[in-house]
Amino acid sequence: MFESAEQGHRLSNAAFTRAEPGLRTALLEAQYAVLDQSRFPVIVVIGGVDGGGKGETVNLLTAWMDPRHIHAHAFGRASHEELVHPPMWRFWRTLPRRGKTAIYFDSWYTGPVLDHALASTGNRRFQRSIEKIFRFEQMLANEGALVIKFWLHLSKKAQEDRLRTLERDPLTRWRVTDTDWRHHRHYKALRATSERVLQATSTPFAPWFVIEGADANYRHLMATRLLLQAMQKRLSNSAAPRAARGSTPRVRNTDDESPFAALNLEQSLARGRYRGELAKQQGMLNLLSRSSRFRKRGVVAVFEGPDAAGKGGAIRRITAALDARFYQVAPISVPDPEELAHPYLWRFWRHIPRLGRFAIFDRSWYGRVLVERVEGHASASDWGRAYGEINDFEQELTDGGLIVVKFWLAISKQEQLARFRARQKTPYKQFKITRDDWRNREKWDAYQAAAEDMVARTSTATAPWTLVEANDKHFARIKVLKNLCEQIEAAL
Repeated sequence: MFESAEQGHRLSNAAFTRAEPGLRTALLEAQYAVLDQSRFPVIVVIGGVDGGGKGETVNLLTAWMDPRHIHAHAFGRASHEELVHPPMWRFWRTLPRRGKTAIYFDSWYTGPVLDHALASTGNRRFQRSIEKIFRFEQMLANEGALVIKFWLHLSKKAQEDRLRTLERDPLTRWRVTDTDWRHHRHYKALRATSERVLQATSTPFAPWFVIEGADANYRHLMATRLLLQAMQKRLSNSAAPRAARGSTPRVRNTDDESPFAALNLEQSLARGRYRGELAKQQGMLNLLSRSSRFRKRGVVAVFEGPDAAGKGGAIRRITAALDARFYQVAPISVPDPEELAHPYLWRFWRHIPRLGRFAIFDRSWYGRVLVERVEGHASASDWGRAYGEINDFEQELTDGGLIVVKFWLAISKQEQLARFRARQKTPYKQFKITRDDWRNREKWDAYQAAAEDMVARTSTATAPWTLVEANDKHFARIKVLKNLCEQIEAAL
């Protein structure tokens, strides 16, 4: 794959100077067109061998384009704040909104390549990393992003010559580090690993372009031309290319037994027993949250269920047992314009806690397969692929040390009606009942079917759903607390 990038291509200064004005103008015009349309973001990944000109290429692109609408992100060794979050957190939080351009100098590829080539991580772990990257870029493409990736290549001899040239010049000596020479000594292993990665992840929706990096003029001309062509092609198309995954939603067979069929919604707990159990479970949760072992873990608790199912009350019983400095409650509602301009899961990554903390979601990313599906706010292909993307997201969280606990609070249609009427009659609860609640109630069966599909397709070994019988609020709160404590204790 790399042989064609070792041909010794050269471009004279005069030829590059002639091409530069037209290229710069066209690239800037394309950038403004992307901004004006705001249909998609542009994501440029710059990878390659040390000394191949990655930094120079990033500098060129940022210099030729309007700096107000392009951001370059360089990811070296993870900071402390990044280390206490799941690995993909630092990439997700920098994803550009529609109309903007982001350049990733080093990226989600760097860690897997270096770990496998230099630290000799096993093939299984390496393959899993590559599959995760494939699905991540697939998700970006399905969310509309233009993803283009450049690999700047040098032969081993060309790399050595480049590093020595930089070292000889006092003005560029600082650019060559011990790490660069270490990587040069392992050139063969890094090349073999990189070739495997590029072959596995060069796709129609996120292609790799291998560019010979020895001559700066040639490298810069190829990178700018390829980026310009990709932007112009997308601008001329009204729709973004979609990856195949999830294009046809698969729902449960109507003959399958409902995951809610075994629930006995009439279970209850006497007030006297409730008070004793509440104190016991809250005390247990407090002890677990203050355990030294918990500092290396964290909790993401998700609450879903029909309107008036008691999600807020259950959440308040959890937070009452925790130190207010170490938890955040994220009430999820209709996305704002900034959130709509990013990939769907972006707004949830912003609330993911660091290790040693809790994040509690009052409604969550499951809105895409619930309200957006039922109300028609998401296309069938979008909510159909969301099941797999959600499972990937939650796997990222658990791989990063977080404990994902998910509760569906189930109530009967009759109990919901009783609670709606009670809210209307109670002045300090009237804010809890809206026209949307009554309108959603009219679609009870559609929401129930969507919830059944959701539980069936997203209850995994690492992030299972807990179904809570919630007609009796006391019973539901204790079951939530007890299950939360059990899952934390098992993880610790």
